[in-house]
Amino acid sequence: MKIGFIGLGNMGGPMAANLAKAGHEVSGFDMAKVDVEGVTLAASAEDAAKGADVVITMLPNGQILRSVAAQIIPVMQAGAGFVDCSTVDVDSARAVAADAAAAGLLPVDAPVSGGVGGAAAGTLTFMAGGSEEAFAKAAPLFEIMGQKAVHCGDAGAGQAAKICNNMILGVTMIATCEAFALADKLGLDRQKMFDVVSTSSGYSWTMNAYCPAPGVGPQSPADNDYKPGFAADLMLKDLRLSQQAAESADADTPMGQLAQALYEQFVENEDGAGRDFSAMLPRFEKRGRA
Repeated sequence: MKIGFIGLGNMGGPMAANLAKAGHEVSGFDMAKVDVEGVTLAASAEDAAKGADVVITMLPNGQILRSVAAQIIPVMQAGAGFVDCSTVDVDSARAVAADAAAAGLLPVDAPVSGGVGGAAAGTLTFMAGGSEEAFAKAAPLFEIMGQKAVHCGDAGAGQAAKICNNMILGVTMIATCEAFALADKLGLDRQKMFDVVSTSSGYSWTMNAYCPAPGVGPQSPADNDYKPGFAADLMLKDLRLSQQAAESADADTPMGQLAQALYEQFVENEDGAGRDFSAMLPRFEKRGRA
């Protein structure tokens, strides 16, 4: 396929490189000066999109997605796929999908899970929203860039799945960190707590696969001085998106709301910026009951 790829940052760059490595003709564009192996750099987003069978975007937020979509939709050929892999608000995803469909394109919102490592290794998980036809057009590319793609429903369903998942992740990480801090104050050995909880009803991904306590459980960012695997800043972004969606849908999400407030405090007023989202544990270690 001839592919246009807009947004060649930490995630988009490796994804585009994997498509080129698989034999596709990839024309890419980014506002920053980048060099991506196998990717021909275009002078503009429009140039990257012209004549492409599929255009993929990986952008920072919904406002930028809307702006880029307004630029590229008019120059794309009818029947082309428009696959947005950014994590943005559901309303923006649906608005862009509607504009793309009205222009005869096949839009898919397909945010990813797996981080920079997954992007480089081609092991991302895609959560996709769009028509069956649009998903089918994008599916061969998902197979190159990732290990799994789930068609979640119509336009916006991919974003909805991503933010619901990450709201659970944020809330669960806070609870896991709180529990370790409480165990410390109760004199309970961290390893003993892990041995019990990881095989009991407190089992969770944040405990079993991404334990926030250094030296406990499998290797995680906690064992690397909390250098980000998934940055607290990105968790805050996703929690804000979840609460924006909850407000739009009139959904009661008190735990998600509290998680957003705690990560805001951690990132904006404490030392959480640039650290892994599991660095909530040393935060709780230092605190007493308010």
